[in-house]
Amino acid sequence: MVLPAVLFFEGKTLHLQLLMRFRSLWFFAVAITVSLTACNGFSKVMKSQDYDYKLGKADEYFGRKKYKFAQQLFEELFPVYKGTQRFEDLYYKYAYCFYNQGFYAEAENLFKGYLEVFPNSPRSEEVEYMRCYCFYKLSPKIELEQVNTTKVIGMMQTFINTHPGSARNEQAAQIIEQSREKLEQKAYRSAKLYFEMGRFRAAGLAFNNLLNDFPETVHADEYKLMVVKSYYKFATMSVQDKQVERYQKVIEEYQDFADRYPESKWLGEANNISIQSQNQIKLIQNEQVSSSVKR
Repeated sequence: MVLPAVLFFEGKTLHLQLLMRFRSLWFFAVAITVSLTACNGFSKVMKSQDYDYKLGKADEYFGRKKYKFAQQLFEELFPVYKGTQRFEDLYYKYAYCFYNQGFYAEAENLFKGYLEVFPNSPRSEEVEYMRCYCFYKLSPKIELEQVNTTKVIGMMQTFINTHPGSARNEQAAQIIEQSREKLEQKAYRSAKLYFEMGRFRAAGLAFNNLLNDFPETVHADEYKLMVVKSYYKFATMSVQDKQVERYQKVIEEYQDFADRYPESKWLGEANNISIQSQNQIKLIQNEQVSSSVKR
């Protein structure tokens, strides 16, 4: 009695699998057909000698988010409409074709060109912002050089200063903050790497530079603790003739820490390092006195 039920369910499963495979093939075939039809339609548009028709189709493709097709048509029509009233809109959409395809370097260059050709356009504020935004999109991963990240901070700040009443200023300020956080994170990683590699003097300098470059960071006291730690490690690894001077540097950095961040949760740890430095100085000085007496 069980066997027929098993066969029934196995047959039903096989039927469903075949149906699903058929549907997948059907959707794939439809997609290919639609793609070929679109390409054939676009090929006919490209062969047309009617420029107004081509421009209308370019606008249509742009509106349908077929940016690759629109780009090719706008590109061909560039010299045709240059100097006419329709050129500004063509240029504007042409730049956005690149932006919407993720070609941010090319889009930035086109937005820049638009501003040079149409400085008094009602769209100039938008285009200026988009040019800045392209640099933001071009900002690389933290591990890489941050030239574009630095550039976008300056450009967005200039945009805010130039357009004090712009509705885009809030987003521009957020991008500046995000970009500064990115630069801070990169600088922190570099300083931390110095510390992990045992290059403690370089780490102390790097963490101090981090504080100077980002004085409003929420991690300021943590960075200052790393300055104290770095110089302490540097002192312990130094030759004895240099140790007193370098332990004194640790104590000075701790005092600066205590003055700046008296409520810091890291204050106790920094204080312990300062006390250890003072004890080391006393120990070295006692050894020097003892050696002097023996002589």
